[in-house]
Amino acid sequence: MLIAPGKLTDFCPLYVQPNAEAILSQFDKDDVEAVGLVKFDFLGLTTLTILDWTVRYVKMLDPQATVDLDALPLDDQGAFGIFRKVNTTAVFQFESRGMRELLKQAPVTRFEDIIALVALYRPGPMELIPDFVARKSGRERSAYPDPRLEPILAETYGVMVYQEHVMKIAQEIGGYTLGGADLLRKAMGKKKPEEMAKHRSIFVDGATKNGLTPAKATLLFDLMEKFAGYGFNKAHAAAYALVAYRRVLQGAPHVRVHGPPTCRS
Repeated sequence: MLIAPGKLTDFCPLYVQPNAEAILSQFDKDDVEAVGLVKFDFLGLTTLTILDWTVRYVKMLDPQATVDLDALPLDDQGAFGIFRKVNTTAVFQFESRGMRELLKQAPVTRFEDIIALVALYRPGPMELIPDFVARKSGRERSAYPDPRLEPILAETYGVMVYQEHVMKIAQEIGGYTLGGADLLRKAMGKKKPEEMAKHRSIFVDGATKNGLTPAKATLLFDLMEKFAGYGFNKAHAAAYALVAYRRVLQGAPHVRVHGPPTCRS
């Protein structure tokens, strides 16, 4: 969806396909941003409709009931049990055969695991799955190139899964501001040699001032550069994970409302 301060025709040419009603911009995503328009991607999810129906049905059964999805606990063991049993048919993000296999390899024991699996099961990050599974299962020890990385990477067992990991490391070790770290993240994602050379120098200088040797700072930057190509946005993954978790919690055997035996909240 494009958002402009006035008529779109003042900013870009438009097009309507034959026998269709949708109005399209003839500019691609990069050109749209170059002329200053705001671009939003909206995803329609049937799961959100199902959750809304559930809330309405609960209130229909009990008009006095208060249902607040935002107040649901994120540590429900019954919901985690459904993930561990791989009973995730019709669960957003977790119904494919590949994701089911991943659930078997990395059983969910906490909400953070759900976020990590959502981020990992993508074409690029899939290369990180063996390390994540081995460390989560205890077959391998979680490794941290610097002790200051442990608080940042502990929840993913030392694996850089999220773009936010790269940004936080740049801030903590390389002396970046968070704004500067976001520029680093974008540069790594675009893999532009000239930008990467500039950021490598900035990071190594900052990390050296923060106690690393130049060689170790360079090694850490190499690791960040490698993982940044696969990194997924954690905020995005968490939003997806929350929708999936609420859908699973809806079917947890201990979560029921008064009414027909088959009705579950």
